Amino acid sequence: MTIAKLPQYLVDRYKDWKENSFLENKFSYEQLAIDGQKPKGMIISCCDSRVHASSMFGAETGEFFIHRNIANLIPPYNPDGDHHGTSAAIEFAVSALEIPNIIILGHSNCGGIKNGYYLCKGKNNNNDLIFVNKWLNILQPAYDSLNQLSDDNQMISQLEKESIKVSIKNLLDFPFIQQALDSKQLSIHGLWNDIGSGELEILVPETMMFKSI
Repeated sequence: MTIAKLPQYLVDRYKDWKENSFLENKFSYEQLAIDGQKPKGMIISCCDSRVHASSMFGAETGEFFIHRNIANLIPPYNPDGDHHGTSAAIEFAVSALEIPNIIILGHSNCGGIKNGYYLCKGKNNNNDLIFVNKWLNILQPAYDSLNQLSDDNQMISQLEKESIKVSIKNLLDFPFIQQALDSKQLSIHGLWNDIGSGELEILVPETMMFKSI
């Protein structure tokens, strides 16, 4: 048998949630079950366990449609390509749920960005990560646009933000995204979070530079 027993701490936390938080908001959950979801926005964030978008924005259940992937990347528009998971999530959010906002949320000390940096630089030490490396190849245009510095750590930090810009550029190539933007039904936002300080920076459209909120 390959299916393991659920860790007890998760069982205990679930019971606590069901007996307290769920019961306190039982009517809201019932309405969500009946009416379906109508999220106010989609957040595309990293799989990193330190990134907690719902907590950061004080979100209620049903408020955000959240998709997580390695390094919070959006692949180029390519219906015949391999990266369909993120593209499918975006398509459903925009075309089916008609969400009004897409937020790409990057963060500091991102392991995916760090690995992608060395992959693009040709100094990858994780050749056995078949699926990860193929995914991180999406970073190549962002890497190519970096200001060349002697310090790798500075360039990795630069790549964390530059990758958000490239993801937005990729997003604009999706026909249904462009249609939603043209009809004023959708807004796109780029954010970067410093995990240690809690600082949140937003990409300013006029300058395409990040600024603290």
